Parts: sequence; C-alpha cells; structure tokens
Amino acid sequence: MTDHEASQTARRVVVAEDESLIRLDIVEILRDNGFDVVGEAGDGETAVALAKELRPDLVVMDVKMPQLDGISAAEQLSKDSIAPVVLLTAFSQKELVERATEAGALAYVVKPFTQNDLLPAIEIALARHAQLVALEAEVADLTERFETRKLVDRAKGLLTQKMGLSEPEAFRWIQKASMDRRLTMHEVAEAVVKQLSAKK
Repeated sequence: MTDHEASQTARRVVVAEDESLIRLDIVEILRDNGFDVVGEAGDGETAVALAKELRPDLVVMDVKMPQLDGISAAEQLSKDSIAPVVLLTAFSQKELVERATEAGALAYVVKPFTQNDLLPAIEIALARHAQLVALEAEVADLTERFETRKLVDRAKGLLTQKMGLSEPEAFRWIQKASMDRRLTMHEVAEAVVKQLSAKK
C-alpha cells in the first residue's frame, strides 16, 4: 500500500442524504476511492449527532433534508469545529452558495453529479480545512508569544524596581530560572509577577 493510499483510507466520512439511492451512490463512490464511510444519515439532526459522536474527517451532506437542513447542520458542525462539510445541492443559485459558505461549508457540488464532480470538491474541502487548522494554530501561537512577551516585560520591570537589577540582568535572571527549574519563561515570569506584585 502506498502512502497516498494509506492517507486515503484514513479519511473517515459521514454521508447525509435523505434520498437513499443517491446516498448509496455517494457511499459507493467514496468507498471505491479509498474513503472509509463511518456513518450514514437520512436527515440533518442524525448527521450532526453522528458527526459529533464519530468525529469524521469530512461530512458530505445534502442541503434539502428533513428535521434539519444541510445548511443549518453545516453551521453547527463548523461552529463546534467538528468536521469540514461538502454540501450537495440541486440548485446553484448565488444566494444558496453564499448561505452555504457563511454556514462554514468548504465546498459544494451541484446535482446531478458524477464521481469527477464529487472527488475534487472533497479534496478542495479537505485542503481548505487543513489550511484553516494551520492558520488557527499559527494565530494561537502568535497570541501566546505576545502574551509571554508582555508578561516577561512586566516581570523584568518588577525585578529592576524591587531587586535593583538592570533590565539585561533581569532578563538573564528570568532565562536562568527558566532553564534551572525546567519551566517556560512564561511560567517564570508569571511567578515573578505574582510574588513581587504581592510585596508592597
């Protein structure tokens, strides 16, 4: 088995479509192309419940479904960061596409569709999802670094003020404490701020 095939098998999909014949078609296309269909649903509510329980890599679902339509279901799944969604629709009106995008759907396919329509849409959705995840991680990392810098600056200020150290000495003190105690600079700075702020 090649790496490509292995990565394909790892992709777990939930399929939601109220028309059972179309659902069977989708499941067959996906299985023939190395996807693992882990759940099937005939309405939006079941699709959301299955996705929350199974945490698939992707949800392929129809827009028009009983109980909860695909757009509302996609909204729930993207809001809770459960899985990327590819929506299937019989219409390609601009308004519907905009609603689907706002709901967090990462791709859509217009019915009737073939394997050649569905598979590229899935690849696009998975690639967009991977980009979003990477971007979120980068933003979280930048935020954390900014918070650490602010905290270290505050700790340096307190060390110069209360302990009579120069700014470079204060920074070296924090660095050394971080290495000696096997703590992050963030943790050391936090402890310094806590202790020295309490001392009047």
